[in-house]
Amino acid sequence: MNLNWKNTLGPVAITGNALEIRWWLMKFPVIQIDAFTDVPFYGNPAAVCPLDEWLPEAVMQSIAAEMNLSETAFFVPNPNHENEYDLRWFTPTVEVDLCGHATLASGHVVLSRSPTDQTQVKFHTRSGILGVERRNGMLELDFPSNPPSMLTDLDEIAAVELALGAVPREILHANTTIAVFDSETQVAALKPNFDAVARLKEPWLAATAPADAAE
Repeated sequence: MNLNWKNTLGPVAITGNALEIRWWLMKFPVIQIDAFTDVPFYGNPAAVCPLDEWLPEAVMQSIAAEMNLSETAFFVPNPNHENEYDLRWFTPTVEVDLCGHATLASGHVVLSRSPTDQTQVKFHTRSGILGVERRNGMLELDFPSNPPSMLTDLDEIAAVELALGAVPREILHANTTIAVFDSETQVAALKPNFDAVARLKEPWLAATAPADAAE
């Protein structure tokens, strides 16, 4: 099954296997999906757990910790809209507001199991309604636009610089804090202090720069 982000070039594939978890008298699958690859055991893995109703939050967090992937997605049928779902994402330690590859993986699970010719699905999330649509043999993800803004808080800027051990040209923030450097070489030379990254106000940090040469 080939998949793709909306307006993004390149093939993406989903492969995976499933295990079964029992919680009290409930039984439900947890499916590991490898996104953004056409080769098994490569790409960006996510776990997907389809549910009829929400488990206790502590149980979902424990399942995510047990799966030990960047995100585990849980979804239940939306009570107000047929063929739509409520979707949540958990890292091994915390629930997060948004995850792209786990949403794409959840869309694959829904559409591949649909008994009809359903070609799209909507997920209700903390970040709004996200759509996954089957198009030309691929899956397309409709994600919200969230343009970054310049980080101006001096304490937060100092904390990012401490975490990276370097001073970027500028620091932007959207869902993720983005440190922009002047060159690829500067980014490659970074030696982040991950304890300091974990102490950031929002500990989702990326470093980027223009490539040193055309590729």
